[in-house]
Amino acid sequence: MGGRSLNGKKTLITGAASGIGRATALASSRKGAPLVLTDVNAEGLDETVGLVRAEGGTVDLYEALDISDYDAVTAFAKRVHDQLGSLDVVMNIAGVSTWGTVENLEHRHWKKMVDVNLMGPIHVIENFIPPMVHAKRGGALVNVSSAAGLLALPWHAAYSASKFGLRGVSDVLRFDLERHGIKVHLVVPGAVDTPLVHSVDIVGADRDDPRIQYWIKRFRKHARKPEQVADIIVRGVEKGTYLVHTQFDIRFGYWWARKFAWPYEFVMRRANALFTTFLPEEQR
Repeated sequence: MGGRSLNGKKTLITGAASGIGRATALASSRKGAPLVLTDVNAEGLDETVGLVRAEGGTVDLYEALDISDYDAVTAFAKRVHDQLGSLDVVMNIAGVSTWGTVENLEHRHWKKMVDVNLMGPIHVIENFIPPMVHAKRGGALVNVSSAAGLLALPWHAAYSASKFGLRGVSDVLRFDLERHGIKVHLVVPGAVDTPLVHSVDIVGADRDDPRIQYWIKRFRKHARKPEQVADIIVRGVEKGTYLVHTQFDIRFGYWWARKFAWPYEFVMRRANALFTTFLPEEQR
């Protein structure tokens, strides 16, 4: 099966207030997609709507809500379906990030990662994909996971729990929804210079530590811009690509991890040892 043009396709984008979500909203609008937008950040969401409309794009509906709140997503979905009918494209982009070692992570950190990054997309899928199935028009489901959904990155246990979970959901739905003509796309970004870089919670470490600041600067220097990632996502939908990589290093790393397990484990352990040096002495 091939991909699908976004022109004229009613498209839902979560996390639309900033970063990849905002950039993808603008990129999709430029392809002719009428949009349905949401984000927990009401002010940022208003700004995105204004940017889309300033370019001549269409936002049919938008609402600020927390996707981890099932009742809020359900009420929003009812409003959308009452006014617009079933959608054609659903993009789960909203997400949050917390890093830390297992002895520093608290229950609230684990729960937030799973609630927002995994259950949030599931709430969206529950409410918007069945009507697409019943409409029998096909469509597309885009789930934004992460390189941390493919690789065992240091300090990412809680974040990876959610992103590996979303990868698993996507891998199953890839085949489950095929008979309905609904393509599934799993996006696995590497470094992306979004507001998340500045807000990520690094539990048990001092963000002002010069060594951590050095690695944050290196991350940003290496990172893709949200606009670049958005263009890659849109092209992936148009081409019908399942696994959408945004950077060659992640594509290569994933291939390497599968083909050369021992060197991969060695490098991951060395990386973990490096990250451990950022912890206070008593926690090493």
